Amino acid sequence: MSFTIQEIATALGAPAEGDLDVRVTGAAEPATARAQDLALAMDPKYAGGLAEGGAQAALLWAGADWRAMGLKAAIFAPRPRLAMAGLTRMMDPGPEIAPGIHPTAVVDPTAMIGAGAAIGPYAVIGARAQIGANARIAAHAVVAEDVRIGDDALLMYGVRICARVKIGDRFIAQPGATVGGDGFSFVTPEKSAVEAVRETLGDAGASRQQHYTRIHSLGSVTIGDDVELGANSTIDRGTIRDTQVGSGTKIDNLVQIGHNCQIGEDCLLCGLVGVAGSARIGNRVVLAGQVGVNDNIFVGDDVIAGGATKIFSNAPAGRVLLGYPAMRMETHIEAYKGLRRLPRLFAQVAELQKAVSKLAQRD
Repeated sequence: MSFTIQEIATALGAPAEGDLDVRVTGAAEPATARAQDLALAMDPKYAGGLAEGGAQAALLWAGADWRAMGLKAAIFAPRPRLAMAGLTRMMDPGPEIAPGIHPTAVVDPTAMIGAGAAIGPYAVIGARAQIGANARIAAHAVVAEDVRIGDDALLMYGVRICARVKIGDRFIAQPGATVGGDGFSFVTPEKSAVEAVRETLGDAGASRQQHYTRIHSLGSVTIGDDVELGANSTIDRGTIRDTQVGSGTKIDNLVQIGHNCQIGEDCLLCGLVGVAGSARIGNRVVLAGQVGVNDNIFVGDDVIAGGATKIFSNAPAGRVLLGYPAMRMETHIEAYKGLRRLPRLFAQVAELQKAVSKLAQRD
């Protein structure tokens, strides 16, 4: 693949100057860029690297003096990360999956495969599954019985889509992701230690034998359009009703979404997030890395939770949270400042105690 500077600028909707017929075949950091690369220097702090590399053209910040940098052409990015999104979309070749169905793939005769779909080596498509047009299914992926997947889906290597899952258009699942495994749901014949702790908030009661009985998952998973699922992430099926993920939501690697959860639209769930069973997440919620959400609670629209925040109770819409347990970010910062002051405060209290003790001895 190669692109002219004009083609890239047009695709990005960005202004460009210089020799717009210069062709590039890839993108690179300024110091390592070759003549055929588009150097990425969207901030002045990266400009120094251009002299070390050999790029003829670069993606620069608005108003940059590209001629002084020795370039033949430049594209200007008022919003750099948005420009990166468009540029990487153009230049990403994606996985090589040959058109049609690979001879080693196993496709049930009752499955319906959409026009233009590509199914890679050793993939398995189950009975009555419906795969939309232009879907790409990489090697060793499994689509189980009665699954419905919309158009333009991409299932990477080793993805597992379990029985009766329903997925919209333009779904992307990275290697090893699993949708529709059974929920982690068990019960004991008598009241368990966990139930006792929930009631007493600390006392588990006398030691007892506990034997766990599985609660089977009769529901499945429903996913909207334009959802992405990171590598080795999991979404459990519902117990009775489906677990739900709204359109536009993006889920990072190693995220766990428990049974019966409802995740809203356009949410961002970063790596190692865990959402416990039956939690409800509103729209446009951002959960940073390692955030934990308790079971059976509600997180309102537009909530943002900083890294490693643990949300144990309902979070109102629009709240910015941080800490363990979660609290308003500004409250957490003040509490942390206070924590850092404690050694000095202890020392001051010790000095006061000495002073008071001396005064008492004089009396």
